[in-house]
Formats: sequence, structure tokens, C-alpha cells
Amino acid sequence: MNNGLSIVEMKVRGCDASDLTFSWRLASTARGRRQSAWTIRVAETAEALSSADGEAIWIESSSEGGSGSTARYDGPPLAGNRRYWWSVDVRDERGGRTVSAPSAFDTALAPADWKAQWIWKPGPVRPNDFAYFRKTFAIAPVRLERARLFVSAHHYFQLFANGTRVGGYGSPAPTLPTDRKLYLTYDIAGLLRDGENAIGVIVHYLGGSGQNYVNGAPGLIVQGQFDGADGTTRTIVTDETWEVVRDIPHRVGTPYQQNRRISAVEQYDARRWDGRWLEPDDRGRFVEAVVIADRNGETWPLRPQELPEGAAEERIVPAPVGVQMPGRQVFDAGKIVSGWPSLRVKGFEGVTVRMRYSEALDEEGGVKHNVCNETSETYYDEYTMAGRQSETWEPDLSYKAFRYVEVTGYPEPLNGDNVRIVSAHTDVAHTGSFASSNALLDAIYAACIQTQKNNVLGQLVDCPHREQAQYLADADLQAETLLYFFDGMTALDKLLADFEGAQRADGTFPFVFPSNVDHPDFAIDIPEWDLHFVTVLWKMYRFSGDSSYVSRHYAAAKRLMDGVAARIDETGLVPKGAGWHISDWPYPTIDQEGAYLTAQNLKSYRNFELLARMAELLGLREDAASFAARQASLGAAIRERLYDETSGLFLDCSGSERRHQGVNVLALEYGLVPEERRTAVLDYIVREGHQCKTLLSLNLLRALFENGREEDAYRLLNHTQYPGWGYMIAQGSKTIWEGFDDIESHSHAWNAYPARLFVEYIVGIRIGAPGFATAELRPWLPEDIRFAEGSVLTPAGRVQLRWERIGERELSIEADIPANGSAALVLPWSALRIDRIVESGRELYRDGAFIRGTAGIAGLAEAQDGSVALTLGSGSYSFTVFEA
Repeated sequence: MNNGLSIVEMKVRGCDASDLTFSWRLASTARGRRQSAWTIRVAETAEALSSADGEAIWIESSSEGGSGSTARYDGPPLAGNRRYWWSVDVRDERGGRTVSAPSAFDTALAPADWKAQWIWKPGPVRPNDFAYFRKTFAIAPVRLERARLFVSAHHYFQLFANGTRVGGYGSPAPTLPTDRKLYLTYDIAGLLRDGENAIGVIVHYLGGSGQNYVNGAPGLIVQGQFDGADGTTRTIVTDETWEVVRDIPHRVGTPYQQNRRISAVEQYDARRWDGRWLEPDDRGRFVEAVVIADRNGETWPLRPQELPEGAAEERIVPAPVGVQMPGRQVFDAGKIVSGWPSLRVKGFEGVTVRMRYSEALDEEGGVKHNVCNETSETYYDEYTMAGRQSETWEPDLSYKAFRYVEVTGYPEPLNGDNVRIVSAHTDVAHTGSFASSNALLDAIYAACIQTQKNNVLGQLVDCPHREQAQYLADADLQAETLLYFFDGMTALDKLLADFEGAQRADGTFPFVFPSNVDHPDFAIDIPEWDLHFVTVLWKMYRFSGDSSYVSRHYAAAKRLMDGVAARIDETGLVPKGAGWHISDWPYPTIDQEGAYLTAQNLKSYRNFELLARMAELLGLREDAASFAARQASLGAAIRERLYDETSGLFLDCSGSERRHQGVNVLALEYGLVPEERRTAVLDYIVREGHQCKTLLSLNLLRALFENGREEDAYRLLNHTQYPGWGYMIAQGSKTIWEGFDDIESHSHAWNAYPARLFVEYIVGIRIGAPGFATAELRPWLPEDIRFAEGSVLTPAGRVQLRWERIGERELSIEADIPANGSAALVLPWSALRIDRIVESGRELYRDGAFIRGTAGIAGLAEAQDGSVALTLGSGSYSFTVFEA
């Protein structure tokens, strides 16, 4: 019996057999359909799930009222590198039943199953090294059911099977290898042939104590398992039988492109390229034996990479701009992108072409010699031509970021057929949307999305050019847009795992990670940045409703806040202590001269509250009580020592006479402003205009939107004067800047949160309960907008909302709630203003009375503030609201 519920998507998060989570999404053409119970089965074959008497490895059922759509595996241990099958049996609120078709998932290679060794080429370890490895092997003439390769390298690799490129870019994603080294899995069955085959791997090692990776030792590790339909298995592993090419196109030891030493200049001589190294029939002609890599006594636990690889999203035909003369031409991508250029030309043997990158042009129309705001004479790559009729090259072993590329050295005029700009980044799916009748908001949204894409490069980076480094505060602000518009949970989970692996005994973190924190350039602490670990984790839970994230990272969050608590002194406050302190950024105007910083203490207060709530969620009642007590104690000390009774405002720091807008925004947002002073503090915040910088402007806008000052928040977003996001658009930018000043980085994703605010507060899609178990739909109608629409892909499915003014006295609202979901639709007009409400041609409200009988609508309620809320079940709705 099919009850109208269908299972439209099934996912398995994780491929490590010890940490698997199953999830599914439902759909229905009928309204109000909900799941009431579920049963999951896992088996070794699809047939076992399809047969009534088939044997399952694991069967798990929900408790009564099981409306959730995730389940964590806790059955018998699963074998590594095996294919298993699962199905989900769903029952609805009427007792109807829907059973999914069996779905396959593959487990990762178990740690004990790794037989491969790390290999490298003979000779000394050198920074900015390149190596070309290969392995030839024979395959018996049987049909292959699977041919899986497990591959990792330090730092990055590109894989080939019989000459065909396999996989993406920027692999593996960087980590602390002694904590976990990530590997990728590929099925190459379709690329193998009977008889001899060849695997080729290009490896690039950095090793320059740069900002966004850990030096470690260079190496490659590969393990392959080829399963025949006849039950035979062939295995290959990296060992002394692998070969390395002697003479390669890449020059070794080139300069770094940035002061932060995050990528090497690629100097590539095509005359040295011999594609035969990728074929199996030239063994021994230009190769030598490898050596087992020296790991300096370190153990690198290998873990499967769940974050997608990098992918080329767009190939842009650039426009010629600036200098256009023989041998020197400048091209404009039209926006800043992460990626690299692509050169396709007629070859001139021995002639070297240089491609230099920048966000900006100099006064003469040439590309500036810089990386963002830092001077660099080496932000370029070079290609020496072989002299073939047609040659193509892409310096794609690292991400660059630029708008302009200057090509020098080519002897003939170039055009868009010769030069393309490849926009590339980690392939996180873009899942959400926003559009409106306000062209400025739409342009800001587009810039936010492009900026966020530019800044997911195997890690959540602050900027895609100067640093490509992962900061907790930057990632916390990025989480706003990542969660609403991208499949960003895996990237955020990796972020927390990265910092957790580097956490010190006192609970603190390095200021960026992965990084070479033992190098003096990066031996920096920012105590306020550490606190964002907790808020990132809470945002992940709020969006997903999945407590397993909290469970996984709670210990690290607790260590952090236990350490903060241990530093509280006799004043009851957290002292400023050592390190680089940042209350706001960039170019902050908050007074930080005192021994106790108000922003630091307020954020610690908020974190104690969040830890108490997380501990309660996990059933850790003693922890919950302890953190709640710490919160109360710190809150009392803040009010006693950092609050000015005379003005009714919070001071920037101890001993300060200043009362910054941002400090008081935090106090208001975190509930420390006395109730009788809230209106006055809000008035003060509004009078101060826009004093907050990027970091605290998010809190400023939320405080205004959440406290009845929507018009004031909207004014900060909807203008083209300095400071503001519209100012960036007015200057011609298609990406979002680091701050509001036209300096430094012009592609900084931590400032891209307006996209989230547009959908959350103007369109009106909000999280009503963790995981959108209930969505809150609360449209807000600025006077200058005729329509606005947006969508968010929630754990249950896509929530969509659109509102549009129809004439002078009508409002159209269209809403889609996924099956197994519900929503409260809070209308933007008060009950006194509404004459009647019609849904899909059926009247449901007139003269102040709710008319029952409309499918999916359980009720209508009028709040104390006069607003009207409709309780909606799942389904599609089309409302027309008529003004009285």
C-alpha cells in the first residue's frame, strides 16, 4: 500500500564503517503527510532486502512518533572496502507504508587493511617539489565488478588511469597528518582493459612552512583492489616496484607565489612532457625506482575524505582590457574567481609564456604585482612551449584567485579562444536561492554566493589569494551563507575536526589551522577567535537537528570553555591575557586598552550558555548545571564591572569611557541588557548608525531584525553609500570585500552573510525548531520591494517561500513545505489590517474568524502583538491576503 509518501533521496554520511549516518527525504503530492515511524535494514546484498526471508545485518526502528529522518549505525562491525545495501521502511500518520528500493553504500578501507607504503623519489627532500609516479600491472580477461583505488599524497596529487585524468583538484584536502591524513577513493573499472594497464600520479609537495598546510614529509600512497565477476581479486599497492619519471616538465624548487608561502610558481616546460609515461608499454625507458618515504617516525592515520574534491564550475571567456601590445596582453574575467587560467595556443618551441594574476590593474593598465594587499613579484605561472601545432596548459596544481591575468611572452595576438579563466573550488553543491524586485539586493546576493564559492578550497578559507587559511571566526560568519545556500555541513564538520586535532592542553587553538604553527610567522593566538568553535557547532546543530555533530565535538568545546573558566580571576571576569585580541574586525574602533575586554567576556558568557544547552541535549546534566552556573556568575560580573548604570550602556573594556555600538549589540543579543533598558539601548544602537565592522555587523543586523527595528536593519543593507555592501556593488565589484573599505581583500566570504539575512528576514524563512522540524515563515515587506522569494534545502527537503504585492490592497504568498515537515506562517499584516484570506480559491479567514476545512491548515492564531499565524502541514500553498 502506498500512502502518497515517496522516498525521493537516500544518503549515507560517512564511509568509515565505525561512523555511518543514514538519512532520507520524503515527498508527497498531498498536504499534511508526516512520517510516524521508520525501520532501517542493512544487508550484504540487495536481494536480502528485497526478499521477505532475507537476512539483515542490522535492523533499527524508531520509537513511537519517529518523525526524524536520520539514524546512526550501531550494529555489528562492517568490513572495510565492502559494498552493503540498505533500505528504509516508512509509515505515515495513517499507518500507510512506503518501502524504498535497496540502495548501495561502500565502506572505506579499514585501517588494518592498508598494505601500501608511502613512497617518494630518491634524493633529498626539497620544498616545492614535483614527482611523477607510475605503476604498470596486468588485468586478467574477466569482467570487473569494481576496481577501487585509494589514494593520498602529501601535499596534492593528480591521478591518471591509462592516460585518462581521474578525479578533481586540490586533493587531498589539507589536515594535520598525524591526527588524520585524508585519502580519496575512485572506481576506475571503466578505464581498465584486459592485459597491461598503467596508473600515473603527479604529486606536488610544498614544504615551505606556509600558512595553510602542515609541512610533513613528501609522499604518495596508493592501494587498489580489482574485483572480478568470477570472484577473483587483484591488489596493487605502492612499494619499491613503483617507478618515478627522471625528467619531468615541472621545475623543482620554484618560488612561492605569496608571502604566506601557500602555493608554488608552476614553471612547466612542455618540451619535457612525454605522454608515454602514462602508458604500460614503455617500462624502464625513462624511469627509475622509487624509495620508501621517510616519515620521520610519524604515524599518519588514513581516513576517507568526505569533503568533495575541487571542480571547475565555469570557463570564462575574458575580455581584453588595459595593456594590449605585442607580447603583453591583459584579460579581465569580469569578477574575482578562485581557480586558474587555461592557455590554448599554437606552440613556438622554447618560447616561455608568463601569466600573472591580480585583483587589480596598475595605472598603466597592467596587472599589479601583488597578492591582494601584499606585494608579490611571483604571483604568476610560466609555460615553455614545445612547438606543437596546438598546445593547451592549465596551472591547476594550486588555486589562485584573481580578476585579471596578464599574458606576456607570446609572439602573436591572443583572444578569448586562446585564454580562458577557469573558476574552480571545492564542489559543494549550491542548494538555496534568493531573488527579488530590488536589483541592488539581487546583486549583493550574487556577490555573496560567488565569494562563498571562491573561499571553499579544501577548507573554509578567509580569502582565496593572500592566505587561503582557515580561521574559526571567518568560518563562523561563513556558516550563515554556507548552511542556507550550500551543502555545507561536511565542510563545517571538517573545520571543527581540523581545529580539534590541533587543540592544546589548555583548550586553546592556533589562530589558523591547518598551519605550520611552529613557524614564528604563524605562532599567533587570538583568544576571541577560539570562542567561535562553540558557535559554529551550535549553528550546525540548529540547522541540521542532528545531535551527533554535538556529540562528536562536545569534548573539544568543553575543553575550550573549561580553560576559559580556569582563567576567570577574582573579579569574576575573564582577563584579557596574552595574544592578539580582536573585539571587532577589520580596522576596529572598540577600545581594548583595559585588562578586561567586554566583547571577550560577553562571548564567553554566550558560550557557557550554549555549552549548557549542548550538555543537556546529550543528557550530561552535571555538565549542564556547571556551565549554567558559570554563565550566571560571569553575567553578574559583567553587569557589575563593565556596565555603566548612569548611561545604561556597556563599556568597551574595564577603565574605558567608551560605549561602542558593537559591544552593546552583543549585550542586547545575549540578554544582558536590563529589561527596562532594552528600548533605550536599541535607540542608542540605531543612533550610532553603522559603527560595527564586518565581524559585529552580523550581530548588529540580527539585533535590529529580531527586535522590531527591521526598517533600521534594512537601511543598512539597502544603500550604495559607504559603509555597506551596496557600496561594493556601486564600485563595480561582483564579490564581497574583507571589510567596507576598498582595500586589502576583495573576496572575503566572512562578509557574505547578507545573503542569509535576505532569505531569513525579508523572504522570511527561519528555523523554527532544530533541523527545521518546524519552519517559521515570517515575510517582511519593505516599501520598495514588490516581490521576494527564496528557498532553503532543509534536512526534510526544500522549503520555498515567495511573496508579492498585487495592486494596492492584495498580497500573494506561495509556500512549499516538504513532506514530513510543518511550518508556522506569520502574516506580515496584523489582524486588524486583514479583511480576508483565500488559499487556492478557498476562503479560510473573514471578519476576524478562521474558517476550517482547508486541507493542510490546522489552525490560525492571533498573537498579542496582533500578528496572525497559520499552522501549516507539508504541501504547496497559494494564499491571497486582502487588506481591509
